[in-house]
Order: sequence, then structure tokens, then C-alpha cells
Amino acid sequence: MALITLAVSGYRSLRSLVLPLQRLNVVTGANGSGKSSLYRSLRLLADVAQGQAIASLAAEGGLRSTMWAGSSGYSSAMRSGRSPMQGNIGRGPLALRLGFASEDYGYAIDLGLPIPGPGVSREEASLFGDDPVVKAEAVWAGERLSRHNAIARRGNASVLIQDDSCRLRPVVTDLAPFETMMMRAADPTNAVELLLLRERMRAWRFYDHFRIDRDAPSRIPRIGTRTVALASDGSDLAPAVQTIREIGNGSAFDGAIEDAFPGSAIEIDAVNGLFRLSVRQDGLNRPLDASELSDGTLRYIALATALHTPRPPELMVLNEPEGSLHADLLDPLARMIAAASERSQIIVVSHARPLVEALCDHGAQMLALEKEHGETVVANVEVPPWAWPER
Repeated sequence: MALITLAVSGYRSLRSLVLPLQRLNVVTGANGSGKSSLYRSLRLLADVAQGQAIASLAAEGGLRSTMWAGSSGYSSAMRSGRSPMQGNIGRGPLALRLGFASEDYGYAIDLGLPIPGPGVSREEASLFGDDPVVKAEAVWAGERLSRHNAIARRGNASVLIQDDSCRLRPVVTDLAPFETMMMRAADPTNAVELLLLRERMRAWRFYDHFRIDRDAPSRIPRIGTRTVALASDGSDLAPAVQTIREIGNGSAFDGAIEDAFPGSAIEIDAVNGLFRLSVRQDGLNRPLDASELSDGTLRYIALATALHTPRPPELMVLNEPEGSLHADLLDPLARMIAAASERSQIIVVSHARPLVEALCDHGAQMLALEKEHGETVVANVEVPPWAWPER
């Protein structure tokens, strides 16, 4: 099911951002407007389903380094210029909140810092005092969390799941503060909705760093196995292309290559199990090996392979796919992305105006990010209703 709302609070410049989502979305804005933060917050949500959210935050420098560092809010007089800007630290607890609502279920998580117990000395306190813990978590039915539609809630060390009589009953009572109910309580007997949601989130795909350098794995023959989803770095490109041709829509893939490079065709050879990709072009007496391709050509082939996957995910996120591409390739890229959005919900993060405009011509919703007093905001978009789970 497609996401209809994405909510982020307290993450870098995203102090309080709630966005409506459609089938095809393009996020744009100037450098420093918060595009990368929005992309990272989506990846962080996906990491929750993998049990890697806290490790991912640690890789970014820890919770304190990733949280909103500005004021807790500005008055209307300050925003209008009638009063000088005077930030305030705020009295609320430190919180990083992530959530989404889809056409059937919603999920939200609230991360914060642990609070030492009363009477705990410095020597007795855990050395993981800066490790984030889960303060609140909820799964609900519908677009917005309320008192009446919660399917699962976190209550201290307990996970409460709605039973057949629509009452919340505990199914886990020893949940550690650093564990999510998504990881501990999801099972086909007591919490099938949690299990379903977790598997959906695990299937989201993110592409932001195809290896296209001289030593990129995609340029080198490699052992091939059936590959229904291209790796995030594009390393299994040749077997992924062959998989599309054998069990996917190979003609659509070949058509996308022809659309971008008229008169060209991709060839896949396998010798002793080693798969090799090459490109045959009009006027050349031999195909060009992957090691000979330009960076832009290799990136475009990787994008075409990802977008023509024979097992489309519910959500695919492309971060600055225009990198290394000539301007003439942006229109074919937009057509290819638009066609893929019929099978997957797609979010494109880009600051290439020609690509943004081409996607909008194909019906994409544009989410233009701006900075306002250090905070990322989106202009001219109706904010959907949203509520965070209470701590």
C-alpha cells in the first residue's frame, strides 16, 4: 500500500515536518534546504524494520548530533519581522520522531535519551547513557493515530496488541528500552499487522550511490545468480539485467535503453558462470565492455535496471539520480521513472530543475523544501492531519 503521509520531528533541520505523498513525488530545493535530511529520515525509518535504527544514528554521530539544534519555536510576531528573532531552547524532552501513514496502516516511533533511575550513582550508571531508547511506539489503522484506532502500542516494557474484542492486551512484557516492538512482537499469531508492516518496510528500496568509478564491481565480470532487486551500489548489474529478461519485462527494459541511447542494445554474456555486460552501438564493429562505458552511461543502465525490477517494491526512493547524466538523458529518465511509478510508489530527491519539471509534466507531486530560520518547511502544500503517540 502506498504511503499517504510522512512525518519527521526533531531530525536535523526537520523540526516538525508533515508531508502528503502521492504515487510519484519529487522533492526539490536549494542546497542546504533539507533534502538530504529528508532522505536520511526515510532510510532511518526503514532501518527500524531491520533493527538497525540505533546503529544508524550512532554512525551519524549519535542522537545528540542528529537532533534539531534550533529553537523550539518562534512567535508569529518574530516570523513576520515585528519582533526580533529570539530562540528558546524549550522545556520539552529531547525527541526524534519518525512516522508514516499508508492507505491501511500507520506507524510512528519516538526516540530519546535514557533517564537514570533515582539514586543511581555515576559509577552505577550505564556507559550507554547517550544511546537512544524508544520512548513511544504505535501502529494504527487509518490515516491518523487516535484513541480509538490503535492496533499496537508500547507501554514501558510491554507491547499491547488489539485482540478480537478490540481490547489492547500485552503480548510482550520484557521489552528492553532499546528494542522496538516492531522487532520483538511481530509474529503471525499475536501481531500479524506488526509482521506485515515490518516486512513491507524491509522491502523499501533506496538508491543513492551506484558505484560507477573505474574499479566499480559492475564493470567487472562476476558470478551471477538470479537477482530480482539490484544492489544499492549496482554491483550485481549484469545478472540483474539478465533476470529482467528472463522473468521480467525485458522488452520494456530494452525500450528504455533505446529511448535514451538510440540504436544501442545491452548484451549479457556468461562464461564459466561469470556474467559480463556490454553495450552494442550503431557504427561500432564490436560491443563496448562495461569497463569502457562512461560514468553517465553506466549510471543510466543501473537506474533502468533498478526501475524495471521484476519484483517491484511498494516504495522506491531515488536520491539525486541525475548525477553524471547529460542533460539530454533527463527527459528519458523522467519517462522511465513515471512508467515505474505505475508499479511502485516513487520518491525522487533532486535539485536538477529539468528533471523536476519533466517529472511534474508526468504528474509528479512537487515538494519544494525551503529554509525558514534554520527550519525546513515545504511551501504551498496542505499539511495532512497527524498525531504522535504519547510517551
